[in-house]
Amino acid sequence: MQENATEVTAAGIARLAGVGRAAVSNWRRRHADFPRPVGGTETSPSFALADVEEWLRKQGKLAEVPLRERVWQHLAGHPGGPVTALVHAGCALLLINDRPTVWLELAAGSDERLAELLPTALDQVLTPRFGVVGGRAVNTPTAAELLPSAPLLRGAAELAAGLGARQTYEFLLGRHLDANPRQYTLTPAGLASLMAELAGSARTVLDPACGTGALLRAAASGPDQQLYGQDSVPDLAALTGLRLALHTRATVRSAAEDTLRADAYDRVRADVVLCHPPFNERNWGHDELAYDARWEYGFPARTESELAWVQHALARLRDGGTAVLLMPPAAASRRSGRRIRADLLRRGALRAVIALPAGAAPPYNIPLHLWVLRRPEKAPAQPELLLADTGAPGESGGAAERGREPAGGRGGLDWTAVRTAVLDAWRPFDRTGTAPEQPGVSRSVPVIELLDDDVDLAPARHLPPPAEAGGAEQLTTVRERLGETLRLTAELAPRAAGEPSPARWPLTTVGELARAGALVLRTGGNSAPARVPVLTDHDVFAGTAPSGALPEGDEEPVLVRAGDVVVPVLGGGSVARVVDDATAGAALGRNLTLLRPDTGALDAWFLAGFLRGTANSRQASSYASTATRLDVRRLQLPRLPLDQQRRYGARFRALAEFEEALRRAGRLGEQLVRGMYDGLTDGTVAPE
Repeated sequence: MQENATEVTAAGIARLAGVGRAAVSNWRRRHADFPRPVGGTETSPSFALADVEEWLRKQGKLAEVPLRERVWQHLAGHPGGPVTALVHAGCALLLINDRPTVWLELAAGSDERLAELLPTALDQVLTPRFGVVGGRAVNTPTAAELLPSAPLLRGAAELAAGLGARQTYEFLLGRHLDANPRQYTLTPAGLASLMAELAGSARTVLDPACGTGALLRAAASGPDQQLYGQDSVPDLAALTGLRLALHTRATVRSAAEDTLRADAYDRVRADVVLCHPPFNERNWGHDELAYDARWEYGFPARTESELAWVQHALARLRDGGTAVLLMPPAAASRRSGRRIRADLLRRGALRAVIALPAGAAPPYNIPLHLWVLRRPEKAPAQPELLLADTGAPGESGGAAERGREPAGGRGGLDWTAVRTAVLDAWRPFDRTGTAPEQPGVSRSVPVIELLDDDVDLAPARHLPPPAEAGGAEQLTTVRERLGETLRLTAELAPRAAGEPSPARWPLTTVGELARAGALVLRTGGNSAPARVPVLTDHDVFAGTAPSGALPEGDEEPVLVRAGDVVVPVLGGGSVARVVDDATAGAALGRNLTLLRPDTGALDAWFLAGFLRGTANSRQASSYASTATRLDVRRLQLPRLPLDQQRRYGARFRALAEFEEALRRAGRLGEQLVRGMYDGLTDGTVAPE
């Protein structure tokens, strides 16, 4: 076996063979020739991937493994780490993309020959794309570095033959990012596209904190462009360079330096700067950079790293160039930054502050801001600032869909609606320097109104409430709807009948019913197509429409059907939801179990109703220090004939309708109270 070979865990072996981890444990016990561990720990050993593949091939278990999974296992278990593997794969895919015949010639020999000859061929591709060695982030790997990567590179080439080089790299990079969500601060594709549209078309684009290159990728439009990326993490700068080189024929430059301390592009004057800077950085260079020429609008305080990035972006723009930065909301109102904000306003450099809905980007629980800046060619006579809020509260105000909190902090936004609201406000303002007011959404504010002691630029503080949020006519309608709902609630309220007697039914469990074929159990997946809504555990608990999203991947999503019963497995609540026609077709999210009953043996409402019993869920739950987990297979229900099941099912269904009516009454009551407070305080409702 080759030293420093790619290793794979038992979970990886299970994915390779398309089985569960228990099957891998059985193979290790039953087959004396199963490969021995070469690393890891006693409880989590790792195995040489080449040995595992050979054993699976002999057992006839490897032939149907998707090529994508095999390539991913080579990347994930690479001895140099997955990022090194991604860089090597990106270099090879760039060679395959630019000079396919050279790759075919090199790949015809052994792994040793491939590794020996590849550096020279790679250098002939990398130098024209990224410039001469020295200062560039993508350097040519040596033969010794490439040898452990040879199986990965061959697999990536095979995958590229079907998908294309760019799509292959996007798949590998995307899967790595999904597998390590806490290591990277990502800019979602919808947000990156919006920022690029706000900036407009450009020949020269700079991202001084490029991360994985999402913003530059969104701005790439043609071969005549020049794209500059810089990041303090060398691995990210290299991945960005390779990603862009595979995505576009534009000139690409990427550098691995701390931008504020060691700017690699101090002579560049870009048409556009796009930036998602690190937030709340105390160690950004405050002490070393006190006399830096970039602080044209004032020296940022130690706590104002974001204003340092704002001024860096302005310093790298040509006159009239545009910068769009993602900012934390505190940067618009912290007292320590008020003097810089005031000077940005007075000189016409800050053009717009746009509040996004919560969930637009990490940290997902905070409604972040977009700042649109322009390097002024001359100071405007009477400058105005566009303030917009696409996440304003209210049932119909704002651009984002209301009541849709992102599942797991991700994917719950309607980016099309957000984009439309932002650009509808920005485009007329960009043309004329002013824009008509849209109550609750946007307003063009004369700068003189903002230059007070605080210079607070938070949009919500300066926007009038949306017209539909208050007013006597609107509130009358809400009150009428609330009255109808309360009457319906009273009609649906359950009435007990007869003398209660303890039930003594013969019981069965969900696990026994599944083994007998009376129902099918499925668990929520980890991936789904981009356009398929995802039913989350939050949606099931709240009784709302599917609101989540999952990353795209090879795993086939579980799509719910009308009549399925969905049960959350975390949280400790006794909840079960019967899927209706409106929810059917959504993908099943994480931490959910789906029960699909055989309608000839089980009534769905009977099943859901008995699963909701408090005592039932308590006996099927396990408890840890931080969470309660439900073992759905242990849930019990009585053995009853189908006609009796349907009688119980009808009653359980009526209870569910009563529960939904209570929820609706609560929402309408909250809307009425909020509207009354707003109306009384803004004068649209009289005290009488």
